[in-house]
Amino acid sequence: MWTGGRPLGRAVSVTAGFWFKKMSSSAEAQKPLIAVCQMTSTSDKEKNFNTCSRLIREAAARHACMVFLPEACDYIGSSTEETLGLAETLQGDLIQRYSGLARDCGVWLSLGGFHEKGSDWDNDRRISNSHVILDAAGHVISVYRKTHLFDVELQSGVALKESAFTVPGAEIVPPVSTPGGKVGLAVCYDLRFPEMSLALSSEGAEILTYPSAFTVTTGLAHWEVLLRARAIENQCYVVAAAQTGAHNQRRTSFGHAMVVDPWGVVIAQCTDGTGICYAEIDLLYLQRVRREMPVRSHRRPDLYSSITQKTPAE
Repeated sequence: MWTGGRPLGRAVSVTAGFWFKKMSSSAEAQKPLIAVCQMTSTSDKEKNFNTCSRLIREAAARHACMVFLPEACDYIGSSTEETLGLAETLQGDLIQRYSGLARDCGVWLSLGGFHEKGSDWDNDRRISNSHVILDAAGHVISVYRKTHLFDVELQSGVALKESAFTVPGAEIVPPVSTPGGKVGLAVCYDLRFPEMSLALSSEGAEILTYPSAFTVTTGLAHWEVLLRARAIENQCYVVAAAQTGAHNQRRTSFGHAMVVDPWGVVIAQCTDGTGICYAEIDLLYLQRVRREMPVRSHRRPDLYSSITQKTPAE
């Protein structure tokens, strides 16, 4: 983990329970290393890309197999008009540059939230908040378009209406097989909906990823507890790249990018500023957690599946 902007080395999975034995050296050697990034995006797309490029190259030099970037790693606009004006398609210049970077570095990339021009852009000028996965050859392997949009007005003064310019995604996409494990894709506000994480883990996800730009108000109250809850209830690793600091005069993000293991232990975390935290993904440990506490086989969907399909009464 790192503090003060400087990496302090790998954050190795903590065994956080007295009944987990240390793995053998041969098993240790098989644990893939992932890198989880934290940054402060602005409306300057070139500056943001240069920051991401530096972080990705640093992670590749540490032999990370996959690098996770936060929501809005491409940019954060200061107005709706600027946000829309900077959007691109997935065939545009920026994705092509990231594809080249993945090839050059030989790493998989999670672009945690890309402002993608919507399918009916010419008519409605709306975008998708798209989580894009690139493999080490630079190919787009999967795209998840954020389904839960952040329309919130809090007494603290936080007010965001994502649906004003964003098209909600129509589906959850299947987990992606990566060198780090099977990754279930989500974005930021999706973290608050446990039904989605359960659907992904039921489809085989071993890592749930929540690239985010949490507000300071909601981050202080809920960020870590929600990430740990998703890890514990799904017995998955949870990876959360994050935006941090002031993006413009109107918007500031909480930060605290982190990795949580399947037992709910925070095994890597960033503090302030731009940087990276690292974690090893131990799938044997994950399997042991699931085997020794088999909550999956104890679930009773016959009792509560119908309840989850209901909407709250007006």
